[in-house]
Parts: sequence; C-alpha cells; structure tokens
Amino acid sequence: MNKHNVATIEDVAQIAGVSIATVSRAIHTPAKVADTTRRKVLEAVAQTGYTANAMARSLRMRRSNMILILAPDVGDPNFSNILVGLETEASKRGYGVLIGNTQNDPAREADYLGFIASNKADGLILLTGHLPFGLAENGGAAKLPPVVAVNEPVRNADVPFVGVDNFAGARIATDYLIAQGHRRIAFIGHSTSKMVSMLREEGYRGSLASAGIAVDPALVLDGEGTTESGRAAVEHMFVRDHLPTAFFCVNDATALGVFIALSARGYELPRDFSVMGFDDISLASFVTPSLTTMKQPRLNIGEAAMELLLTLLEDKKPHSREMLLRSELIVRNSVRTITSV
Repeated sequence: MNKHNVATIEDVAQIAGVSIATVSRAIHTPAKVADTTRRKVLEAVAQTGYTANAMARSLRMRRSNMILILAPDVGDPNFSNILVGLETEASKRGYGVLIGNTQNDPAREADYLGFIASNKADGLILLTGHLPFGLAENGGAAKLPPVVAVNEPVRNADVPFVGVDNFAGARIATDYLIAQGHRRIAFIGHSTSKMVSMLREEGYRGSLASAGIAVDPALVLDGEGTTESGRAAVEHMFVRDHLPTAFFCVNDATALGVFIALSARGYELPRDFSVMGFDDISLASFVTPSLTTMKQPRLNIGEAAMELLLTLLEDKKPHSREMLLRSELIVRNSVRTITSV
C-alpha cells in the first residue's frame, strides 16, 4: 500500500490474510470473531492506520459507539454487578459506556441528556425507573435513541425492560416462610411509587392468599428500601404492640434495619423473630445471623440488557421487549422453623 493513499478495508484484509467481511466483523462485532483472527485484524488496522478512517466514517454516520447509562446511585450494591455486566457485553460488541451518577437530581439528568443531543451516545440504559428529567427542554421522548430500562421498570412508557421477576421471587420468599411454619408474616416496604416494591408486595400477598392466610393490614408497613426505613418500621410495630413471627423485607438494606432495631431491643435472631431479605447484597452473608434472601442474577441482567439495547441499535426486532430473570432462594441462618404460633 502506498503510504500516501488512504487505507481501505481491502488493505486490512490483505495484510491480515482474511476476507473483507471478517475485517468488518472483527471491528464492529468482535465477539463473533476468534481471538487469533481478531488480533491479526487489529494488527493490520494499526499497521495501515485504518482505525482513523473507520472513526471518521463513524462520525459521518453520526454514531459514537458509546452507550449512556443513568443510575441513581452507583454506590448502591445492587448496581455494581449490573454495571459490570453492561460494560462487559458492550465491550464485546465494540462499544464503550458512559456512566451518569444522577443522584436523582433533575439538573444532573438534564445535563446528561446533552450527551444524546450532541451525538456522544448512541443508546441509553436507565436504572432510574423513570425517563430522564429535562426531556421537554431537549425535544421530548421522541428525541431519545433506543432505550432499555434495567432493574426498575419505567411506568407509563413503552420502554423495554430487563430485570428480575420480582413478583415470582417474592412469592418464593413468602412461600418459604410459610413452609417454615410462619403465619404472621410482616411485609416491610409498601410503596405506591416504586414498581419493584409494588411487585414484591404483590408476590407476598399472592403467596399468603394461596396458603389461605388473610393479609393483616397492620403487618404491611411503608418503607423506602433503606436501612433506616427498616429500623423505623420495627419501632412502629412495637409502639402498636402488633408483632409478627417473621419479617419479609422488600430488600436486604431494609432487612439490615430490622436486624438493628430488634437487636437493640435485646432480641435474639432467629430465635425470637425470623427475617427474610431480597437481593443478596454482599453484606447479607456477613451479618449475624447471616441473611436468608433472594439472589438476583445481576451480572446476567446487565449482559442481557446491553444485548437487547444493541439489538435495537441494529434495527433488529428483539425476541421480547421484556426479559424477566429468575431469582434464587439463598437459605442462611435468619429464618427458623416453628411448630406453633
């Protein structure tokens, strides 16, 4: 190749000893190419300078090969492995990721939309449970690229969703408590705004109904999914002197708050009360007693969500616009079997 000529894909193919189609796959869908072949292609790309030309072509096509991920709190233990799964799958397909830590701040979300408006991101992953604030200022939802919601569905919007089957998981958790002899089971985490909480409460109610156990409204308490809300819910129950034998908590953070409140009152777990969580965060196996909970396949959720988004970016029709993965019951030491109430 003449050094004054612009490098072409044919030049790369000739040097690498592969077909033009293989060069294209190695650049745009590297996961579909063998490692040894991909290395040959990348070496040829570096030798010819074809990468710069490919980037220029990408700019002409107004594509960035970047995905914007909006998360309310990247420090949330539920998000770390999901983010790893998202980034891993994106990297396999030749994409990079931009992570926006929104802190549920409308101004931050509006700022992050600038990446979309300036074509610095081709697709959007939402872990926030809502469409980004600031859409009105940026032309409305019609201006958004392909979007996939992860972990928390977006209410009242036609947004594809990938997450755990919260209803089924909550039924399994409550079924387990019932199988251990519990009939007075509290649910901590009632919410009218969080879809995840609502689905888990529905699963709890469905399990009780199937077992012929009436739901006691006094045993269903509000909760924001935080450790403090779990602690406060227990204190509220003691004020009313209306106690369960077991607590099913909307998530593990809430369960830790229940642990704190009961331990502060001198109770021994699970001898006096049983506690069930949901999510299986890293702390769940290290507290005393270790927490029985439902494990989310977070890495798989992230990978599946990114795969769905990239399918949409390729203008292909996905098999489904909703993917619900199963959670797994993790039995540890926070639930005891009782023979009478």
